[in-house]
Amino acid sequence: MAKRVLLLGRTLDVVDEAGLQVPGVDVLVGTGVADVRDAFAEGAVDHVVMGAGLPLDARLDVVREIFEASGTTTVHLKDSASGPEGFLPFVRAVLDGLEEWPPEVATS
Repeated sequence: MAKRVLLLGRTLDVVDEAGLQVPGVDVLVGTGVADVRDAFAEGAVDHVVMGAGLPLDARLDVVREIFEASGTTTVHLKDSASGPEGFLPFVRAVLDGLEEWPPEVATS
């Protein structure tokens, strides 16, 4: 089953320019809380990666919305120092690190 990853940025241009295409990953894009709600309404979201261009209050609202919607979704916040050009490398680094996440849980 493909992982669902929601990319959030200040504008859709930033996340669309990332042009992320990874086998086994369904990429969703958005700019705020409304898009988070829409994504979760369609089904579980495995990972959310958020750029630094969103105002702090908006970022905190997004994180709150995610954690209220799911106990399994991971949230990754990009730094502001690397700028918009750092978005795609950050997303790729996060996804590369999460290939085996979540770990298999042994059942007895």
